[in-house]
Amino acid sequence: MTRKPVVVVVGAGYFAGFHLEAWHRLQGEGRVLLAGLAERDPARRDAAARQWRIPATAADLEALLAAVQPDLIDIVTPPATHRELVEVAGSAGIDCICQKPLAPTAAEAVAIVATAARAGIRLIVHENFRWMPWYGEMRRCLDSGLIGQPHSIAVRMRPGDGQGADAYLARQPYFREMPRFWIHETAIHFIDAFRFLFGEITAVSARLRRLNPVIAGEDAGYIVLEFDAGPTALIDGNRLNDHPAEDTRLTMGEHWLEGSNGVLRLDGCGRLFWKPHGKPESGHHYAWAARGFGGDCVYRQQRHVIDALQTGQEPVNQGRDYLRNIAIEEAAYRSHAEGRRIPTPLQQDEPAM
Repeated sequence: MTRKPVVVVVGAGYFAGFHLEAWHRLQGEGRVLLAGLAERDPARRDAAARQWRIPATAADLEALLAAVQPDLIDIVTPPATHRELVEVAGSAGIDCICQKPLAPTAAEAVAIVATAARAGIRLIVHENFRWMPWYGEMRRCLDSGLIGQPHSIAVRMRPGDGQGADAYLARQPYFREMPRFWIHETAIHFIDAFRFLFGEITAVSARLRRLNPVIAGEDAGYIVLEFDAGPTALIDGNRLNDHPAEDTRLTMGEHWLEGSNGVLRLDGCGRLFWKPHGKPESGHHYAWAARGFGGDCVYRQQRHVIDALQTGQEPVNQGRDYLRNIAIEEAAYRSHAEGRRIPTPLQQDEPAM
């Protein structure tokens, strides 16, 4: 692809704002043409079109595709809508990016991936945590040998946005109705990011809780991940408590990456600190931009997709690959239900049905 890719977006809700801002910025850099927006709510559709100067709008994707022939569709709508929208993209033969959760259930996620494969289109899952700059720096520290032999990573996830009778109503009210919530919507991010750091997961143990009775699914728990390369990961999370940070949703919590040479610590403000074994801790400088969501991870992922497509490479986290994350998610729910550690064989590339 030598010309600027033409992009359309589906959805103008809360999180779509981060996508639209990033596409608008990529357009300003001469990388893409943001040509259209599909959104059923006319007020949100018109407001977003004015803000981001989008020339073509429609109530649904089919109508938008009748007016605009894009190279890429960015789907930023709730999970229950994804299957239909990917089917539309497939029928039109257009590659798409689709927000996670990919679908309400593992079976439907497999069906969506199969739909894209039959249509011969790319289906790229918008899984943006691995594009947060602190995980990129952690990976560089692992690759450079600074950490030594890695032992573990732990996160205490505490965004503090899930308390009270009005939890999630202002931003993403559909969170409240998800029968599976904390892992399916949030902890899946850490599963993907930690696979980016350590590789494949071979076993999962989980214990889950629902702390806020106004929501349908779990909102707290512990997940232990065992990696084929040897390290372990602990995801200790609840969405009710917060942690020391001006923006508690920036890093979602505090992290500790431990190895034979010492500990790399991430605080809630995106700062990294290095403590060599037996020596004092000091700041670990790295460059990142405090804009957008999560250290500009939405922009970073979208730029990766465009750069890959324009250079003839394949973007990461395409649908078939992402099913591995969903298999780990399914193993975590099964671990909680059965009260035991669940092995996840490396040859398993689809969730069990």
